[in-house]
Amino acid sequence: MSAKNGSIKLVAGNSNPPLAAAIASELGLALTKAVVRRFADMEIFVEIQENVRGSDVFIIQSTSYPANDLLMELLIITDALRRASARRITAVVPYFGYARQDRKSGSRTPISAKLVANLITHAGVDRVMTLDLHAGQIQGFFDIPTDNLFAAPLMVRDIKDRFDLSNVMVVSPDVGGVARARGLAKRINAPLAIVDKRRERPGESEVMNVIGDVSGRTCILIDDIVDSGGTLVNAADALLKYGAKDVYAYITHGVLSGGAATRISSSRLKELVITDSILPTEAVRSAPNIRALPIAPLIAEAIGRTAAEESVSSLFD
Repeated sequence: MSAKNGSIKLVAGNSNPPLAAAIASELGLALTKAVVRRFADMEIFVEIQENVRGSDVFIIQSTSYPANDLLMELLIITDALRRASARRITAVVPYFGYARQDRKSGSRTPISAKLVANLITHAGVDRVMTLDLHAGQIQGFFDIPTDNLFAAPLMVRDIKDRFDLSNVMVVSPDVGGVARARGLAKRINAPLAIVDKRRERPGESEVMNVIGDVSGRTCILIDDIVDSGGTLVNAADALLKYGAKDVYAYITHGVLSGGAATRISSSRLKELVITDSILPTEAVRSAPNIRALPIAPLIAEAIGRTAAEESVSSLFD
């Protein structure tokens, strides 16, 4: 694999070493030697230990927990590469943290997603590649080219392999996710239902109603992020109450903070399928009903196409 103008270099931060190694393996490349460590006071130090002058460099770094530390790693790695005369720097951010703060939610509140986009841009990144942004308009927060990849093809392939599609119903866990769920339902030619919920306070949700006849159906909840797991657990309970046969969930980003893995494990959810965009905790790895789909092949293909100046969007046609 080679770039159209210059060599490809892959640099990994500390967010998800297994994913970075898998992407490098898919591309047939070795990760660029680099040191990303902490001083005693937890300041971040970066040293790129190979020549990157004139190279097309891709930084692989999700900004998941601890979000602020991993974001600073990304910014400092970018600065190091820019000062080392890299020709082009692409930030490959499988999980873009702060994406849920994409609008003013109340008086005197920030739009943190825009702030983070500004930080990444001004650090010297030339292009951003990410996966299933929480809201598509976040692409417009960047003043540089931004590729938003989709996990839907991976999920569709997995669903087709595992389920009798004649009895499947795709379900959006809230009204805001209808477009995402409808898109996947169209791919597998399945009907769509919607869980209508009211959120009383952040991190908690109360299911109010189910729009659609789910009786006797195998229901598959579709969303981009699962954090506390409360929404999924409540949605699964509501669907089963309305007569669903089984409930599964396919979610791109398994944030799964706090006791979410335990909550999912003890719920009536048959299985939660996530991607490995975020490095799983031990609790997530040991949960009997949580499974991860590998995204390295998808990201590697997108990196290869970007380096060769070929279409990325055609991956999803």
